[in-house]
Amino acid sequence: MEITRHFTATTFVVYQNRTVLHFHKTLKMWLPPGGHIDRDERPDHAAIREVREETGLSVTLVHAPPQIMSENAIELPPPRHILLENINPYHQHIDLIYFARAMSDELTPEDGESTKIRWFTEAELENADLTEDVRILAKEALRAVSIQAEM
Repeated sequence: MEITRHFTATTFVVYQNRTVLHFHKTLKMWLPPGGHIDRDERPDHAAIREVREETGLSVTLVHAPPQIMSENAIELPPPRHILLENINPYHQHIDLIYFARAMSDELTPEDGESTKIRWFTEAELENADLTEDVRILAKEALRAVSIQAEM
């Protein structure tokens, strides 16, 4: 049987040395905000949209400044990582992982989104029931966003 693949965007959001995760209703696990990239949507815009829908937060992506800007082409904010995730034996996600800084820590998810949502410190990430990839990327985001803030 053929494997289908969808592009998704996931964002690890940081505010004051904490990162936000929500308890995914279907998968029954703590995850950062993220979801499918809509047809005709830029990946970086999907990353920001998913954060807004799932948390209510306004964010700024943390990335290297673009090097290419011309009349015909602009460089999009690059993801920090690209993961190939096995969803089931017949479906995978090509997940573009972004890091972002939040403007506040007030969580107001849209109706229908997870209401089990909270901020985690690095110490809390160590003791939380998380998949190892989420733990590693969340800790990396905490370091990367705090370093970029110091610059």
